[in-house]
Amino acid sequence: MSDSAELPLFASPISAGFPSPADDYVEKKLDLNEHLVGNRQATFFLRVSGDSMIGAGIHNGDLLIVDKSIPAVHKKIVVAVVDGELVVKRLLYANQKVFLAAENPNYAQIEVTEEQEFAVWGVVTKVIHEV
Repeated sequence: MSDSAELPLFASPISAGFPSPADDYVEKKLDLNEHLVGNRQATFFLRVSGDSMIGAGIHNGDLLIVDKSIPAVHKKIVVAVVDGELVVKRLLYANQKVFLAAENPNYAQIEVTEEQEFAVWGVVTKVIHEV
């Protein structure tokens, strides 16, 4: 990752209703790392393929920001490896079992068994998608 990604931040908020005159000056430079990356040494980015997490606002082609230093606790959205395949799912614990749940009713949740290779790579902290 480069040292900074500074972009202009305009001093006036933008109106989502009726147009308002824009100010002709920039308030300061905005470093996206300050807003998107909590722990630079533990953060990585992944591109999403598929629609199993659309209910959580994660769409095909989105860019995920994932932090390996955040604890993977119940109900967090995580990036995990299951039998050699990377997946993004909601982590659930129930009755001393581990589940990876999709956020799309077209997909079944995955029960993680002791026979499977399983590891959580990190917790999803941000989702970037085009509108």
